[in-house]
Amino acid sequence: MPKPSLLTDAGRFWATRERPFPRAVGDAGAHRSVDADDLVGLCQAIAAQEGVAERRCRFVRTTR
Repeated sequence: MPKPSLLTDAGRFWATRERPFPRAVGDAGAHRSVDADDLVGLCQAIAAQEGVAERRCRFVRTTR
């Protein structure tokens, strides 16, 4: 049985969230799956998406 890999066929690293972002966060531009050339870039891409989600959640909390 093959082991799961973080590498695509094109040799890029990828990650995807187990649960999708809420719709409002996705509408704000957060992506469930990201990819990068290396692990550092992948971590940065993940952090960027989580940042979009955090900013969106803060916006929603402060405008209600």
